[in-house]
Amino acid sequence: MKAAFLLLLAAVAQAAKLSVESAKYSVISGKGEPRTKSIEATEKSSETVTITQDETLKLSFQIIDKASGKGIQPEQTFLRFYDEESGEEGIQPVRVTSSGKAKFDLNMAKPPASLPPTSAAPLKVTLLIGSSSHSPEKLELFNLHVPASYAAPAHPDEANFHLLPELAHTFRVCLFAAVVFAAPWTVLLGLWFSISASLPRLFSPNILPFTASLGAFEFLLYRYWVDLKLGDVLTYGTILGVVTLFTGRHALASIADRRLGSQK
Repeated sequence: MKAAFLLLLAAVAQAAKLSVESAKYSVISGKGEPRTKSIEATEKSSETVTITQDETLKLSFQIIDKASGKGIQPEQTFLRFYDEESGEEGIQPVRVTSSGKAKFDLNMAKPPASLPPTSAAPLKVTLLIGSSSHSPEKLELFNLHVPASYAAPAHPDEANFHLLPELAHTFRVCLFAAVVFAAPWTVLLGLWFSISASLPRLFSPNILPFTASLGAFEFLLYRYWVDLKLGDVLTYGTILGVVTLFTGRHALASIADRRLGSQK
């Protein structure tokens, strides 16, 4: 029963029709008399209106119920400005009185924000009406020629965001890897030479574990470049760090003992 009632209401709403009457426009400028013309809102219109920068377009119409012939105030009334070439569009709400009368002014000196960017192509002006108790209406009014939009002003910092010439650089992988690998060992060997004049002592039983732990760090970095993740490197690096700490202290203690023994 309820479903049938809802279907009945939907059928009544679809049967109720709206129409637009007394539609006309006026083009007003500071020179001469205004140009006024009546138009017919239909599903397809061939009317063309042209306004210049110093002119104002005034549009008026009345929305009525076809069945009763009385003016009504629909919940939604919009003007749609659409450029078929660029695909740009703008939607402008229109205020309608309780008697169904509506007015809209388009002043090209201060165009509304709803007017899309314009070019030499005309804007198709369509009237969209939505009412809960009537069928929706989509009626074309006219094709509107307006002056083309000015280009957007350039921002002072715009040049900072332009594309720069691509930098060409030859990255010598082998040479760079050799420098990175050799640099810390060169520093380490220099420090060791300053402590001990004999290089073979680097491989003595007391110092060799420390040297091996440093080599393990180098191998860990190599594995990080190849396939290890950062979490793995931190885990293994922590373990190696502890080992290196103890082996380093042992190596320094051995060198210190040797120096004390030579001084005696």
